Amino acid sequence: MTLSEFQQLIRTMYHDKDAARGVEGTFMWLTEEIGELATALRSGTPEEQALEFADVLAWLATIANVAGIDLDAAIATKYGGGCPGCGQVACICPDAEKP
Repeated sequence: MTLSEFQQLIRTMYHDKDAARGVEGTFMWLTEEIGELATALRSGTPEEQALEFADVLAWLATIANVAGIDLDAAIATKYGGGCPGCGQVACICPDAEKP
């Protein structure tokens, strides 16, 4: 499944509920899922970690859908030419700098 297909699947399954909740409410769910991922990374099994990664990605796609953002296009724009800082495919930015 591609990122675009995943974002569309999430839209098909949940968009009406997500739109009613709005970006702010949906963001709160994303932060909760990030906390669950942190817990799984500390003490969960690989299977539990994988499920939490999937949940975080699903909630990120949900927020993008509510905000009208095409994640595939956004990623291609920001990262399609390499690191946004140095422009290289293998980043050579100093560790103290983003990214």
